[in-house]
Amino acid sequence: MAEPERSERSLADRVPPSLVFRWAVAATAGAFAVAAVVLGLYTVRKILVLVLIALFVAVSLDPAVRWMVRKGLRRSWAVSIVVLVLIALFGLFVWSIVPPVVDQSGTLLKNLPNYVQTWSDKSKAIKEVTDRYNLTDRLTSLAGELPGKVANGALGFVQALFGTVAAGLTVLVLSIYFMADMPRLQRGIVRLFPVAHRKHGAHIVTVVVDKVGGYMIGNIVISLIAGVAAFICLQAVGVPYAVPLAVTVAITDLIPMIGATLGAVIGVGVSLLTVGIWPRSIIVLIFFIAYQQFENYVIQPRVMRNAVDLSAVAVLVVALIGGAVLGLVGALMAIPIAAAVKVVLTPMVPADDAEDTGGDEADDPGDADGEQPAAA
Repeated sequence: MAEPERSERSLADRVPPSLVFRWAVAATAGAFAVAAVVLGLYTVRKILVLVLIALFVAVSLDPAVRWMVRKGLRRSWAVSIVVLVLIALFGLFVWSIVPPVVDQSGTLLKNLPNYVQTWSDKSKAIKEVTDRYNLTDRLTSLAGELPGKVANGALGFVQALFGTVAAGLTVLVLSIYFMADMPRLQRGIVRLFPVAHRKHGAHIVTVVVDKVGGYMIGNIVISLIAGVAAFICLQAVGVPYAVPLAVTVAITDLIPMIGATLGAVIGVGVSLLTVGIWPRSIIVLIFFIAYQQFENYVIQPRVMRNAVDLSAVAVLVVALIGGAVLGLVGALMAIPIAAAVKVVLTPMVPADDAEDTGGDEADDPGDADGEQPAAA
């Protein structure tokens, strides 16, 4: 028993106090460095979110840029064309959509108490609900107080507007830089892989960019189709406020899984309040049901193709997580990011599987008929 105690004592004697002190100082300095980095990241979290959104936008638009580059344009010209087209489309949207949306939305809010009162007079059950919760008086009071609330919150609205514009310009500028420098960024990411795996890493990066870009462009196209189709139906049937309802349908259609249903509920609800049940609201309801089936089984498979290879449960879960973190933007970003992570975590991507299959067939000593290959 004396020998182990002597060895332990001798080990303690061999570690000088100065070395122990240096280890303690190094550990403390490391802990402080980690804490400083975490604090710094938390301080600039809003800027990091803008950078992440800008990178996501750049990756989403990269397929369009690469298409023009393949047609013979320089990348700088391709990026400039994409940016100018986006600015022109946004300006056209603001000029043609925003004034009717603001005007018709204000009219809808102003007339909402009258619609509820009309329905209360027609239906005994609705009258009992409105009387129990005093909905008509509350909506009338809200409609009367809304202009004063808007005027009192004008300063806060202006500040929020300037903040949103500044954030949008920041994202736009960063997106331009990211799009212009996308090949260099991809090469930089590939260099992080070991030399033996860089070819495979380059393929993974390309697939990730394609999936993110394909999903976002496809989702925007599907939402625009949904908005235009809803506008045509509402305008043809004669439902008022067709413009804000169509914009609402297009925006909600961007939300994965539940967005189309949410837009349909809003559209049918406003139709019920404004034009009654039969026949126009029934026609609107039938349109939304038929269009959702057409979108799910015809439009989406053709537009998306294989941009996102995820199960419905995975799509719902990652969309909920993304929405909880960054709201609507997070829900949109979460699905292609999850698909990209799936590609990265998959040991062999489909293209390499095909190559391996071809290699196995080449190494097969016999062909399909069982004949042996001729000797070289």
